[in-house]
Order: sequence, then C-alpha cells, then structure tokens
Amino acid sequence: MTTEDKIKEIGNEVIDLLVSKNRSYGDSALRPAQIFAKGNAVENLCARIDDKLMRIKNSGVGGYDEDNVKDLIGYLILLKIALKEQNQEWKDEILARETWVQTTT
Repeated sequence: MTTEDKIKEIGNEVIDLLVSKNRSYGDSALRPAQIFAKGNAVENLCARIDDKLMRIKNSGVGGYDEDNVKDLIGYLILLKIALKEQNQEWKDEILARETWVQTTT
C-alpha cells in the first residue's frame, strides 16, 4: 500500500467517524445547544481540542490512544469548518451594514 493510499484510508476513517458522530449528536459541534457551555462553535471546539490534547499528553508520547488522535483530527476539521462559517457570517454582516448605509444616505 502506498503512502497516498494510507492517507486516503485514514482520511476516510476520520470522515466516516465525523459523519456518524454528526448524525448521533445532531450537528452539536457546529450548532451548539448552549445548555451548559455558552460559547459559540469555535470556542466550544477549541475546548474539546484542549481536552483531547490533554488526554494525549497524559498518556505519554508512546501511549496515546489512536481513537483520541482520530477524534483530534476530526475536531480540527470541524474547527476549520466553524472558522470558515464564522468568517462568512462576518462578511455577510459587513455587507449588510454597507448596504444599509447606502440605502439610508
């Protein structure tokens, strides 16, 4: 198996995990319920990433759990999506303000 094949295999495993968890948790990573944690998606994902990194750190360099690494990769993908959505929301808000200013002046 080539390195490219291995990358695709692991990538597909992470994607399958993300899709399965997204279905189970109802898109809570990107649309938080805000029952206990009041942060937005980016803030909450960063907290989850911190938790995963601490688990990996506490397990030692050679004793990390493969599932924790897979979860970490998944959270980083979700963080990238959340940051992209947040950036688009900011752009939309700026455009709406500019449009409002133009129509009121």
